Amino acid sequence: MSFSIEKAHHFASVLTEALPYIQKFTGKTVVVKFGGNAMVDDNLKSSFARDIVMLKLVGLNPIVVHGGGPQIGELLKALNIETSFVEGMRVTDRKTMDVVEMVLGGSVNKEIVDLIHRAGGSAIGVTGKDGRLITARQLKVTRSTPGMDASEIIDIGHVGEVVKINKRVLDTLIQSDFIPVIAPIGVSEEGESYNINADLVAGKVAEVTRAEKLILLTNVAGLQDQSGKTLTGLTPKLVDELIANGTISGGMLPKVQCALEAVAGGVQAVHIIDGRVLHAVLLEIFSDAGVGTLITHKDANNEVSQK
Repeated sequence: MSFSIEKAHHFASVLTEALPYIQKFTGKTVVVKFGGNAMVDDNLKSSFARDIVMLKLVGLNPIVVHGGGPQIGELLKALNIETSFVEGMRVTDRKTMDVVEMVLGGSVNKEIVDLIHRAGGSAIGVTGKDGRLITARQLKVTRSTPGMDASEIIDIGHVGEVVKINKRVLDTLIQSDFIPVIAPIGVSEEGESYNINADLVAGKVAEVTRAEKLILLTNVAGLQDQSGKTLTGLTPKLVDELIANGTISGGMLPKVQCALEAVAGGVQAVHIIDGRVLHAVLLEIFSDAGVGTLITHKDANNEVSQK
């Protein structure tokens, strides 16, 4: 009996801890980029879907933007289509772009929609081509080559960047009580399809919807200092300092740049969180501790905190 009472008390404390956050964020938009380990582990996928449904049920407006790099790579390999990367981005010729659309706009997108439905929610899957949600242009990549006076411009094919997000499409879906699930495929004014980094799409969606939060799921516990402790309560100024001293480097730089642009564009807070943690989204939004790195315009203590 005492065990059951203890469990009940713990459950009640969890709910009361979450209450002020629910009250604060009701009616607000939260954009979540779904990727990494969370997309390939069955338990994490189910956990994520339940988190998104819970956000909707308590009055928030979640928007999901997803990646799918590993799934694309697997199908390219199965089809014997060679692939290569430049500056961390997949070179995307027309054959590869067909596979990208098949995977992102088809199997991955529909699986996420189905997971949300099975968790009791209502979702609708779209690509950036639907309703011209994402207008894109080709991304120009430059690379410095030893012995050359100027950087070379490299054509990596159908890899794009966001020109414009059609907010009217998102508003229509949200007002209809559907959870939008967006595959990061854009279309140019001329009708060309482009594969776009999902972090960048999520950031631009968060900006145009004036989202309360942008949440980026990763395969690490957030931004970390030299000793491996997770940093949080960061401001753009502090982030710039961490980049300058080498604390933030490598593959985390694009996510951090996305976060800085989102905050500069009006997003209230960006969370870089550990997608390997069950219910990471709920823990970050509705608990005092959180499970990752928080970046805002101004930290309450104006200093880096660790957890």
